Amino acid sequence: QVQLVESGGGLVQAGGSLRLSCAASGRTFSTNTMGWFRQAPGKEREFVAAVSWSGGSRYYADSVKGRFTISRDNAKNTVYLQMNSLKPEETAVYYCAAKKVTITSTATYDYWGQGTQVTVSS
Repeated sequence: QVQLVESGGGLVQAGGSLRLSCAASGRTFSTNTMGWFRQAPGKEREFVAAVSWSGGSRYYADSVKGRFTISRDNAKNTVYLQMNSLKPEETAVYYCAAKKVTITSTATYDYWGQGTQVTVSS
């Protein structure tokens, strides 16, 4: 099993920045691909970004390209999401996730964190 714990959420004004962290523990060798998702009130959960084990491959949702950056530190078993130029409509619970397979796989994620709230005020 893998446990994922997110941190770094909070309240920020529109145009501001936040950095989310996700610490993995347990069978961390199963965290081949790490990703971030978000779910706004009344909406479905949506993909935000993903990063491969080496960090060499990164995928982003079109809506966050150029503003968000995903990275990972395998020595610390931690993945980060740097979010810049935040918009009020990006208010959501942000979830960290991990899957055992490579980033190019369409398989669903195996492990999920509890989420961290990000609120962007206008």
